[in-house]
Amino acid sequence: MSTAIITGASRGLGRALATTLAHRGYHLVLDARGAPELQEIAIELEAITHVRALPGDVADDWHRGALIDAAGERVDLLVNNASTLGPSPQPELAAYPLDVLQRVYDVNVIAPLALAQLALPLMPANACIVNITSDAAIEPYEGWGGYGSSKAALEQLTAILAAEQPNHRVYTVDPGDMRTQMHQEAFPGEDISDRPPPEESVPGLLELIESDLPSGRYRAREILAVTTAGRTA
Repeated sequence: MSTAIITGASRGLGRALATTLAHRGYHLVLDARGAPELQEIAIELEAITHVRALPGDVADDWHRGALIDAAGERVDLLVNNASTLGPSPQPELAAYPLDVLQRVYDVNVIAPLALAQLALPLMPANACIVNITSDAAIEPYEGWGGYGSSKAALEQLTAILAAEQPNHRVYTVDPGDMRTQMHQEAFPGEDISDRPPPEESVPGLLELIESDLPSGRYRAREILAVTTAGRTA
């Protein structure tokens, strides 16, 4: 039975992916900062598969160790989905509080690497690491300097990790715009009801997780087209 660790699993993309993987038979180790929401999804999925839900902060060393311990002797999939936007509304870099920026990097960059370092010794050949990124990592949007630069750092970190771990599949995945709480926080006061729900990004993620595509950067809603083209070529 495959075991997956998913951070930020209480809502949005993490919750949607956890639900899909539960139906695929994965054993799940789920993390989120919000204990009530995490407990809710854990109770829902326990009717389908084995679930360990650990509320906590991925920036905390002890919590990361607890997630790995909960997975047992094998980790087949690590999805680093948890992240923090930073202040809302987001400040320009010239006025960005450096202690807050440090927190953004701790959660969005250091924590995913730290979890990967702990998980890799337990990962069999061809196991999968997925780091969730954003188009803000490659586009210089005004006001997105904190979050965007942290995701850019995560992408480069992931690319190097992939080069160093040729026996594993290491991906960054841009899920695209989604109708989530974080997206709403990024645009306070705006109507984001026209954004697609996170469930629309899950099929591409699932295809990537279960395929043999090489390590690299992918857009979730384009992955199915990539694999379909490969099968018909």
